[in-house]
Amino acid sequence: MTTRQRHIAHLHLHASLTEDQYDDIIELMSGVTPHVQAVPPNAVQLDLTSALRYFDLSPYDMVQLAKMRLKALYGIDSSAGLAGNRMLAAMAADASAPGDATWVPAGQVAEWLYPRPVTALPGIGRATAETLSRYGLHTIGQVIDLPAATLQRLLGAGPARLLAERARGHDPRPVVPSEPVAHLGADLVLERDCLDPVQHHRAVLGLADQIGQRLRGESQIAGRLTLAVRYADRSSTTRTRTLPEPTNHSPTLVTAALGLLTSLGLQRARVRAFALRADDLLPAGDAYRQLSLDPSDARARAAEAAADRARRRFGAEAVRPAALADRY
Repeated sequence: MTTRQRHIAHLHLHASLTEDQYDDIIELMSGVTPHVQAVPPNAVQLDLTSALRYFDLSPYDMVQLAKMRLKALYGIDSSAGLAGNRMLAAMAADASAPGDATWVPAGQVAEWLYPRPVTALPGIGRATAETLSRYGLHTIGQVIDLPAATLQRLLGAGPARLLAERARGHDPRPVVPSEPVAHLGADLVLERDCLDPVQHHRAVLGLADQIGQRLRGESQIAGRLTLAVRYADRSSTTRTRTLPEPTNHSPTLVTAALGLLTSLGLQRARVRAFALRADDLLPAGDAYRQLSLDPSDARARAAEAAADRARRRFGAEAVRPAALADRY
């Protein structure tokens, strides 16, 4: 029995979309294939494998059909990538000029990847790129040609194995039909109007830590945070920030949330309540995490996992950030 070859399309939409517009586009693309996944903030991925026989079109013509529907019904230009898996399709779309489409057939994957810069692979951060560059590794082909043991000495066993898989174009992730846009929130109403910046800081820190715990408990990651502040006169202010990459790691969420708080410049504002919302939720196993050469990052995540286990066993108050040791 042979496995049917997959055909995945990645469409990058050259437009700023509201959530309603994004949902409309997902519905439109479901007329091409039922296997449509949102890639926030402005892309979609389609598994065309089962749709090819229905439409009796080539994979490339199917991509053109999807692009024409976007242009005809919404006036949206798009660049597209077509390949055998999600990662390659996204890379091909990144390599396409607006309005164009790049097809990477299964038999040409190695040839297409070989000369491309190693930074084109997902998850290659600045530190990893600088380490590879110091040893003259600038292209994906140079990484492929490097002995596995050498790459492990440069990056460590885990990051080296992951980089080698990506450099060879491997990505087993399926296209998962998108659910309605979801969000997760936490709020805190203070006992009295508060002017103290230290208490404001602690309140937002606590909400961000709570959001992180809930995201990990539900195996989700968030791509965006929104902080809303309600004042004593019942007016409110809202700030939103897109995260560098989707995450459920509490320190990253705390940093982003406190950055939002700082941007508000509250100074001596009389605050009654805070609300923090995580948007652009995705399954935790469905996103790439940037490769890191910092061992403290792995230790922090291991400690976080241990703290989550302790909370599940002994209750939510069993482990808390030091800054929250005293109650509000």
